[in-house]
Amino acid sequence: MILFRKICLGLAAAALLLLVVGLFMAQPALWQPAAVALSVGLSVGLGAIPALQGYQYTAWIITAVVAGMLYPAAFLHWGDFDLRNPWLILLVVQLVMFGMGIQMSLRDFAGLATTGRGVLVGLLCQFSIMPVVGFLLTKVFQFEPEIAAGVVLIGACSSGLASNVMVYLARANLVLSVTVTAMATLAAPLMTPLMMKLLAGTLVEVRLLDMMMQIVKIVLVPIGAALLHDYLKTASRQGERRVLIITAACLVWLILLPMGTWAWLQAHLPAAVLQSVEILGFFAGAVAVGGGYHYLTQRLPQLDRWMPYLSMFGIVYFTTVTTAAGRENLLQVGFILFLAAVLHNAAGYVLGYWLSRALGLDRNSARSMALEVGLQNGGMASGLAGAMGKLGTVGLAAAVFSPWMNISGSILANYWRRHPVKGAPLPDEKKPQPAKAVS
Repeated sequence: MILFRKICLGLAAAALLLLVVGLFMAQPALWQPAAVALSVGLSVGLGAIPALQGYQYTAWIITAVVAGMLYPAAFLHWGDFDLRNPWLILLVVQLVMFGMGIQMSLRDFAGLATTGRGVLVGLLCQFSIMPVVGFLLTKVFQFEPEIAAGVVLIGACSSGLASNVMVYLARANLVLSVTVTAMATLAAPLMTPLMMKLLAGTLVEVRLLDMMMQIVKIVLVPIGAALLHDYLKTASRQGERRVLIITAACLVWLILLPMGTWAWLQAHLPAAVLQSVEILGFFAGAVAVGGGYHYLTQRLPQLDRWMPYLSMFGIVYFTTVTTAAGRENLLQVGFILFLAAVLHNAAGYVLGYWLSRALGLDRNSARSMALEVGLQNGGMASGLAGAMGKLGTVGLAAAVFSPWMNISGSILANYWRRHPVKGAPLPDEKKPQPAKAVS
């Protein structure tokens, strides 16, 4: 495998040469495929350089942006099928969140017993600093309304598992980081729509209840399925039997829905009740998926190791589609949007750290909070933009911000790793590894 990665580095060098020649000769037919080949070659080849292995995922995100910018038509439609189809985007984002959930555990919530104060500080910082800074940046740069709403949106999303990995690398307070991520994820269905309504309600139409339901579908349903799998790992036989009975009932319900049950419900229930029934249907699917996935892992134990990579593929997919859909907007505001990403991210680190210190957290815990606040869940932001039907405008900020967050987070984490807080305990070596970072 190392040999293959080295060959890819060599091909990347050849592609770089073709890129330069093509640009010099003003031949798009030469430099455009060379640019994609260069990005792909580097994405694979970085694995051969130990110091750069942690940047492979970021390189794939950059590859997605390059491909989407240069060949937009290839990533918008396949024949008559629209790759921006909201149901497809929902399924891909759910896959991403399920892969994140596989890296979580019910034990993560036990940290509340010892980190309650830190969690409150983390949630306060998470859902105040970033959406407000995002809103202020939209005023500074005067983005178009829907692009501005995307900046506020990614600031209003919870942190993702990438923050846990960066905290692990930084040797900061990992227990606090994992607990804050878990609690922020649970708080997102309420806090994210609320912040969007307050700060972006004049930019795009924000239907509070609809957005809450979308976040439940995008985040809580797949993570709930993953946590059910985690529960079954240590469940008693009686517990397994109960889950089996509930799973069977959920499967029956899911089979009945397309066989006329849903049509009957639509005809006889008011819209508000019907929406609740729809959410129950999604949770029934979560139970079925969680139980079925657990059954598969008993036959394929390596499946848990594959899931984070499937999640990364999902993020690369909708980054490519978002970039292709918003290509014209990116050509106009891409650099300014990147500058906003740098400022937004830096504000999260600085304000997250110092506000945590001001509220009484120790230096190591404040480092954790800096990374928690500075790194948002780009997958959630993209999923919500797709659900709104505005992937090419509201979704642009997530496509631009996510690569930078991974780069800056890695740099800051490695700096703090080389400059540890004196007397701080080392993290549990069994915690998340860099290769599993998903934002």
